[in-house]
Amino acid sequence: MAAPETLDALFLAHAAVLAATTERALAAAGADAVVIGAGFQRYRFLDDQPDPFVANPHFRAWAPILNAPGSFVVYVPGRRPLLLFHQPEDYWHKPPASPHGGWVEAFDLRVIRNPAEARAHVPAGAAYVGEPFSGCEEWRFGAVNPPALVDRLHWARGTKTPYELACLRQAARLGARAHRAAAGAFLAGASEYEIHLAYLEATGHCEAELPYPNIIALNEGAAVLHYTDLSRDQPAVRRSLLIDAGAQCRSYACDITRTHVAAGSPFADLVAGLDAAEQRLCAMVRPGRPYPEIHFEAHRLVAALLVEHGLVTCSADAAVETGVTRVFFPHGVGHLLGLQVHDVGGHQAAEDGGRAPPPADHPFLRLTRRLEPGMVVTIEPGIYFIDLLLDQARADGRGRHIDWDTVADLAPYGGVRIEDDVVALPDGPDNLTRAAFAGLGS
Repeated sequence: MAAPETLDALFLAHAAVLAATTERALAAAGADAVVIGAGFQRYRFLDDQPDPFVANPHFRAWAPILNAPGSFVVYVPGRRPLLLFHQPEDYWHKPPASPHGGWVEAFDLRVIRNPAEARAHVPAGAAYVGEPFSGCEEWRFGAVNPPALVDRLHWARGTKTPYELACLRQAARLGARAHRAAAGAFLAGASEYEIHLAYLEATGHCEAELPYPNIIALNEGAAVLHYTDLSRDQPAVRRSLLIDAGAQCRSYACDITRTHVAAGSPFADLVAGLDAAEQRLCAMVRPGRPYPEIHFEAHRLVAALLVEHGLVTCSADAAVETGVTRVFFPHGVGHLLGLQVHDVGGHQAAEDGGRAPPPADHPFLRLTRRLEPGMVVTIEPGIYFIDLLLDQARADGRGRHIDWDTVADLAPYGGVRIEDDVVALPDGPDNLTRAAFAGLGS
């Protein structure tokens, strides 16, 4: 894995790119400076227990700090960025450690004991990017989250610097190692919760450090797209495991899904077929391609699998045209990935804003942009047996194209999804996930 000093060296160049991007965005927005807040700790209603803190992703783009509520980055074009690091004097809780490592060289670092101290370092009329906070209006910001600035920052987040790609690769390695451990726990007879524990141990993360709650579904649970029950009970019959789980490196996430089968069955053949189809879709991740083209091809490949495995009685073309594929594959084929699992700007029409919505009959497609060099996307086709959607198909006439006996045979397995993280590069796709698994060996 990349050593911290290697990432730190890459970070210095990343910070320079980020400064240049921000300077252009400020000029377009008519602002002279920007203040980016990490955010503040939230407390539960009628309680003194805080929720896990998650910093503003715009702050994390500048500073790889996970736990520093009340901190700020101040950037004035032509000056070194200022990192105002909130380190309270506290004996009830351990204050966050002072930032260290080579990446700190990119900043003028100053420790503040109270977030209010940051106000003295805020240039008059600076734009603020982050969640508004109590007393924010007293800081006299020129604007809070002005669209002309934020849209440009979101658009730029779509393409990744070498530092960001290095972090994403390391996150993929952590995730692949943990997926391997989870698969072993499944085959050894573990419950969903026990598989979750095996996954956490392999990543070295606590639950709050995961990029999203683990989806670990045995058998029929895989038909729930975001299943997070983590049952402690072991099922009487162990058929399948769908695990959609990630890991993080310096706030950059991997997002990996695999489906495992306890024994050979027609469902195992369906898993193998979808895995092959998914790799064909990954090969389409190239600069210049409109991402919806990959989504539409996913439906054509899913339709072919539905025909091949006897789940539909019509042709593959008819399954797409009549909407039968959406009964079995109801979500988008993927999304942007980076500091957020569903990274921002997926429906943005242009650098200066506007919206490019998904097609009306594919409302859950999260990315409608044309791929650019350095974009990282997920590719995650699926085939599921969801009672709600199957019942709708029975009622609206699409059910006449479905072989209900075959559906009944496969429904106890819940569903299958395969997901990889892929970089669009001029010389071809770079599949971070497959490379990470390959690095583990057999």
